[in-house]
Amino acid sequence: MSRCTSGEERRLGSDTRAYVGVAPDGAVAYRAPGGGPVVQSFGKVNVNGYPTVFAIVGAVVRSDCKPLWYHVELPVRPNGTKGYVRAAAVEVQTVGSRTEVDLSRRKLTLYRGGKPALTSTVAVGSPATPTPIGRYYVNQRLIPGDASGPYGPAAIGVSAFSNVLTGWAQGGPIGIHGTNEPWSIGHDVSNGCIRLPNATLSRLFKDAVAGTPVIIHP
Repeated sequence: MSRCTSGEERRLGSDTRAYVGVAPDGAVAYRAPGGGPVVQSFGKVNVNGYPTVFAIVGAVVRSDCKPLWYHVELPVRPNGTKGYVRAAAVEVQTVGSRTEVDLSRRKLTLYRGGKPALTSTVAVGSPATPTPIGRYYVNQRLIPGDASGPYGPAAIGVSAFSNVLTGWAQGGPIGIHGTNEPWSIGHDVSNGCIRLPNATLSRLFKDAVAGTPVIIHP
């Protein structure tokens, strides 16, 4: 039988398995386990009507090792913000894939079970509107009304925000999506989002489920 120290935090996740918490009734994120200052309150869906999800990085447990609180990544400014949500507020699922983006090489790689499953050249942020580096996660999956538009057939929302476009709608969120400007692939031309060829984006969309880690390297 596993033994834990009440109140200790145990790390969750690895290169081959990530944990995601779905909040069917919304959740409140606190700065520390046990309550205290609130980082932000979340409804059961976000502004786009997508269910609220958090990437789980740790669990604060009881002496019997059952979680009381989850330490989670939050889809808010500033990038990298974390908080604690009550374990009872989320339903935990696992994800076996991750996506990594190398900005200097303009390359995206999807890993499935720790092994590369898809690689593509991408367009990334321009020097004036760079793609933010860091560790994030897929927090929404959207299907545009017009597949021939600027987002192509689908958009994968990431829990990151532009560091410069603070006045944009919804705070300047970053996403991975298709494009109606295929010439832009391989160049530093976007407003911070990561663009893929439309056919490749459709393949990635099947694997990039909510909670999938998205790691953006310089």
